[in-house]
Amino acid sequence: MDRIAAIDEARATGLLDGEKTAHVSFRAPQALIDAAMRETGATKMTELGILALATIAQPDPVAAYLKQTRGALGADHQLEY
Repeated sequence: MDRIAAIDEARATGLLDGEKTAHVSFRAPQALIDAAMRETGATKMTELGILALATIAQPDPVAAYLKQTRGALGADHQLEY
């Protein structure tokens, strides 16, 4: 999910609504921060933090698909390798 899509999805689901905020602070390796900023295109630490939380908070569509389709091939189906 790209940066804009993750933020838009979080906004659409109401995760960014409301005026109350919380302060989040932690230490992370500079190389990890640099790579995350480069990969996402985020230009500010706050933007990177919101993007990270928005990405984590979104449901995983692959997991939902796997749950929905579990057993859809049937018990007797054989996969060939």
